Amino acid sequence: MRKRVILLLASLFVWLTYAFAQNVPVGVIVALKKGSPQELSRYLGEEVDVTIGDKAISADKTLAEEALASFFTGKKVQSFDVNHEGKRGESSFIVGTLQTTGGTFRVNCFFRRSQNRYYIHQIRIDKTEQ
Repeated sequence: MRKRVILLLASLFVWLTYAFAQNVPVGVIVALKKGSPQELSRYLGEEVDVTIGDKAISADKTLAEEALASFFTGKKVQSFDVNHEGKRGESSFIVGTLQTTGGTFRVNCFFRRSQNRYYIHQIRIDKTEQ
């Protein structure tokens, strides 16, 4: 009986660890669907490379949020769909399509793991031709 309880607890621990191990924070996808740079800033690393169109900056969290806020100003988000997601070692990424009133954009978002959380270290937003 004691072995069954130990085995059950060990199985539960493994399952919970697997269930809560996220490669990409769900909040990032929600923030992109809302077009909310404030929500997105919670997932930004201390240093972030932001590329929007042909403008690229390497900035701290505050400047990165300002650049994203500038992008979302005047562009109401209609939808965001994740096209691809991947993980390798301590990093992960998503590639998605962002539909706004200002057009369709491809979003590449790269994450690094630090202190058991994934933070955005690079985000690229490019207008697509349709």
